Amino acid sequence: MNTRVPSADWVTVEDLERDPHPTLARLRTVGPVVWVPALSGWMITTREDNLAAMRDDVGLTVDDPRFTTGQITGPSMLSTDGPEHARHRTPFARPFRLDAIRERFTHEAALEVDRLIDAFASDVELRTQLAGPLAARMMIHALGLDIAAADDILGWYSRIVDAVQQLSAGAELPQDGLDAYADFAGALRVALDAAEGESSLLAAALGDASALSRDELTSNAAVLLFGGIETTEGMIANLLHHLLSTGLFAEVASDPVLLDSAIEESLRMEPAAAVLDRYATANLELAGVAIPRGDLVILSMASANRDEALFADPDRFDPRRANAKLHTTFATGPHVCLGMHLARLEAREAITGLARRLPELQADAARPSQPQGLVFRKPPSIWATCHANGA
Repeated sequence: MNTRVPSADWVTVEDLERDPHPTLARLRTVGPVVWVPALSGWMITTREDNLAAMRDDVGLTVDDPRFTTGQITGPSMLSTDGPEHARHRTPFARPFRLDAIRERFTHEAALEVDRLIDAFASDVELRTQLAGPLAARMMIHALGLDIAAADDILGWYSRIVDAVQQLSAGAELPQDGLDAYADFAGALRVALDAAEGESSLLAAALGDASALSRDELTSNAAVLLFGGIETTEGMIANLLHHLLSTGLFAEVASDPVLLDSAIEESLRMEPAAAVLDRYATANLELAGVAIPRGDLVILSMASANRDEALFADPDRFDPRRANAKLHTTFATGPHVCLGMHLARLEAREAITGLARRLPELQADAARPSQPQGLVFRKPPSIWATCHANGA
C-alpha cells in the first residue's frame, strides 16, 4: 500500500469549473487516485480505476447522508445500493430498454425537434431554444406529466438543480430546493393517479412497482426527470458545440453511421456529468492508496474519457475515432445510466432535424462559447446562424 498520500493542493475549483482538462491531464501524471484538497475528497483519474470503482457498490457507496440529490428527493435508485437499489430501479428497467424507447419516442422526438425549429429566427441560441426544451418536454411526456404545465415543472426543476449545485459547492441545503421538490412531487402524484396501462414510462413502470410506496415512486420519477433533463440537455449542447465549432456539422449530419460515432466521441470529449460521488464504507485501498472509511471518493468521467492509456490524442474531437464508445460517460455497474438510450435518440433526432431543416447551419463566430461547470458541464450558449427550410 502507498504510504505517501498523493496530493494536489494546486488544483482549484475555478480550474475544474472553467476548463478541467489540462488540470486532469496533470493529475493523471500524479497517480490514479489523488487527494484534492479543494474538493475535500479523493479523485480517481484513470479509466480502468474509475470503471472498477463504478462496479464496487460494497466498498464504495452512494448511500450516505452527504449525497446531494438524496438530501432533496429522499431515497431513490440514485442514492441507494445493493438490494435496496435493485428494489428502486427494477420497475423502471423494462420501460427504458432500447427497443421500447425507440418504439415510443422516435416519432415524438422528431416532431418536437420540428416544432422547436419552427420558432427559430435567423440567429438562434441552440442550448436554450433546442437542447434544453427538447430534453425537458421529452421527459415531461415520458413521465405522463401535463405538457401545459411545462413552465411550472421547469421552474421547479431549475430550483432543484440550483439546490444540488449549492450543496456540491459546500453550502447548506436551501429551503427553496425543498419547496420546489414538494411542488414537483405533488404534480407527480397527480400523474401517478392518472396513469393507465402503458400511457407513459411512469405508467409502464407501475405494473412492476408493487414493492415501492407512492413516495418512493415519486422520488425515483424525480431523479429520472432531473437526469433526463440536465444531462441530456448537456449531451445535446456539447454535441452541437463540437460539430459547429469544428465545422463538421454538415459532413457528420449527412452520414447516419458517422453521426452515431460523433455522438459517442462527443460523450467522450465532454461528459455532461463530469463526476460521480461515492463514499468509502470502510478503510480500503484503491490503486495502492489507503482511503479512510467515510471519505469522499470522486469518480472523474471527464478524466477517464481522456486517459492517454486508451485514447490517442485525447483532446482532439475525432468523429471517426474507432474506440470512442469506450467512454465512461454513462457509467457501468449497478448505476449504469437508465436513460442512455433515450438520450442518444434525442441527440440523433436533434442533429438529423437540424440538418434537414437548416442545411446551412453554422456557428456564430462572433459569439463563441465553451462548456463550463464543476459537476454538470455544457456551454452557456451556442449561437448559430441559419435560414430555415420547410419541413
